Amino acid sequence: MASSSRKYETRKRDPNPQTAALLVIDMQNYFSSMAKPILHNALTTIDLCRRASIPVFFTRHVHKSPTDHGGMLGEWWNGDLILDGTTDSEIIPEIGRQVIGPEEVVEKSTYSAFRNTGLQEKLVEIGAEELIVIGVMTNLCCETTAREAFVRGFRVFFSTDATATVNQELHDATVMNLAYGFAYLVDCDRLRRGLIS
Repeated sequence: MASSSRKYETRKRDPNPQTAALLVIDMQNYFSSMAKPILHNALTTIDLCRRASIPVFFTRHVHKSPTDHGGMLGEWWNGDLILDGTTDSEIIPEIGRQVIGPEEVVEKSTYSAFRNTGLQEKLVEIGAEELIVIGVMTNLCCETTAREAFVRGFRVFFSTDATATVNQELHDATVMNLAYGFAYLVDCDRLRRGLIS
């Protein structure tokens, strides 16, 4: 994490394995250029959480048709949508192999993993009070989901080394904003120390 981000990290805490869930955001072929550089850290985070008996959920950002774009996304991205059933829509193989069952996969069609997905109900059902966020894109789906989780009453932990976006400037801006008002920052080392005793 950049030193400029550290000045906003005034709160530190470790996730509680008894009440946490891990959310792996949009690690799909469409985003592979961003996902590949953080793949090792994402797999490490998944492994640490599984070893601590933390439930894991994986999101897939997909659209059922070119007109299914969750509001503004189609306009904003000039119709460049991830259509369900395409290779781009699939979870990248290394991450896909970590999915244990279909109940772990949450399909979404906008930046938030909560909007019209049933994610909140799944989290409540398992007694989750905390959410660890990893994946792509740091400043869009990961940030939107983290902010919404906070507003919905979840304690949020945001990974600095298992999230990525198109450039470091946008990544750092999100990390600073979330540290300031929404999330505890974590990385693989902190999770290793905090979860595996």
